[in-house]
Amino acid sequence: MKLKDLLKDVEYDLVKGNTDVEVNNIYYDSRKVEDGSLFYCMEGASVDGHDYIRSAIEKGANSVIVSKDIDIDEDITVIKVKDSRKMLSKISINFFREPMNELTSIAITGTKGKTTTAWMIKNILEEDGKKVGVIGTMGVFFGDKHYSTVNTTPESYEIQKYAREMVDDGINYLVMEVSSQALKVGRVDNLIFDYGIFTNLTKDHIGENEHPNMEDYIYCKSLLFKQCKHGIFNIDDIHYSDMIKESTCDIYTYGKNNDANLVISKMNLLRDKNFIGIELNTDGMLKDSFLVNTPGEFSAYNSACAILTTHLIGCKVSSMKSALKKVAVKGRVEIVPGFDNYSVIIDYAHNGVSMENILSTMRGYNPKRIVSLFGCGGNRSKDRRYDMGEVAGRLSDFTIVTEDNSRFENVNDIMNDIEVGLKKTNGKYIKIPDRKDAIKYAIDNAMEGDIILLLGKGHETYQEKNGERYHYDEREIIKEIMNN
Repeated sequence: MKLKDLLKDVEYDLVKGNTDVEVNNIYYDSRKVEDGSLFYCMEGASVDGHDYIRSAIEKGANSVIVSKDIDIDEDITVIKVKDSRKMLSKISINFFREPMNELTSIAITGTKGKTTTAWMIKNILEEDGKKVGVIGTMGVFFGDKHYSTVNTTPESYEIQKYAREMVDDGINYLVMEVSSQALKVGRVDNLIFDYGIFTNLTKDHIGENEHPNMEDYIYCKSLLFKQCKHGIFNIDDIHYSDMIKESTCDIYTYGKNNDANLVISKMNLLRDKNFIGIELNTDGMLKDSFLVNTPGEFSAYNSACAILTTHLIGCKVSSMKSALKKVAVKGRVEIVPGFDNYSVIIDYAHNGVSMENILSTMRGYNPKRIVSLFGCGGNRSKDRRYDMGEVAGRLSDFTIVTEDNSRFENVNDIMNDIEVGLKKTNGKYIKIPDRKDAIKYAIDNAMEGDIILLLGKGHETYQEKNGERYHYDEREIIKEIMNN
């Protein structure tokens, strides 16, 4: 593709060279650059692409996009833009020939529930005979393909690349989790989604390299609703009005509030040997009853959101019922099979709010004990550790403090921070640094009727320590423990 075609509708200055040059691909990692490619200089928190221009040219880049005044002696084309990260989205859209225009797109934002809701929608759409792709926390999925990703919402180039591949593979629908960071830095700029969803908003992601304060977090979430045709909102959330305040989309709502378009009229908790779920009754736009294979009140909200969204799309109620009855999301209140006398559940809860939600939910199923096992990520806010410790001590019958992704911190220091919160309560606990040992301790000491919650890792299949990622899958660990 010609560089001039990549730059369609992009504000730029031609510093040198000409835009008639042929571009084979776009790279913002100089190590991947090939002959005839465009090197895109991105400014990150710790790495500045401008420092690698010479390396990219040596590897064959024939053009460079910068956002700084840079002296480049080599005979290549140099383009300057004001904000390279935001402009990358538009250039990527052009490079991949606007694939989102060929998909029905559903974007989901919120503090909690994005992943579960995305997979509920995916399952219903597929049950209704549609071909669906997902981009989110667990990676990229469509057909029999799966790509791992680092961020909940990938960089704009990757989004367009995956979307093009989906279209070429016959996918009709794209369900995508859109994080506040993605909205803040422009990864989804220049996109208009068919449907935008707001699940809820609570204090999270406040800190260095994230959001400076709650106001910024709220504002960034709300940006999605200037980029969608139809908005679907949790009317019961305290930040509902913040989300719709400057929205430009049609508004549809779900929740317990009788003013909602889809009303959660009744919810019953159901527990069997290998089933912990709910019966959900809805009113308003759709009056019916649904069995949902995930537990608790938050499941009622997630499934109501999925029901309303797919109803607006035009799915059959029978497809909704069939999909929700068997829905299972890896690492989201995931029941581990094979335990007859007690339950073992894997969940991604990794902050105080999500932990309180799952603990309160499990208490409603009348277990003999709730045993919580968790750690906290290193190089993140200490407030999260204090909060999780206090919630666990208050709502669990027993807590096992262990490791999570300790990153560049000592796991014992992290556990000591969690202990600060635990000591504010009368909760009983033990500290076991090695997570595998901690899980073995939980299983060896389980009592009939217990619910054991393995929290924090969820869908992840790695442990991150000292800058390295090591293979770690909670399911494999459990299987290994049970076979020994």
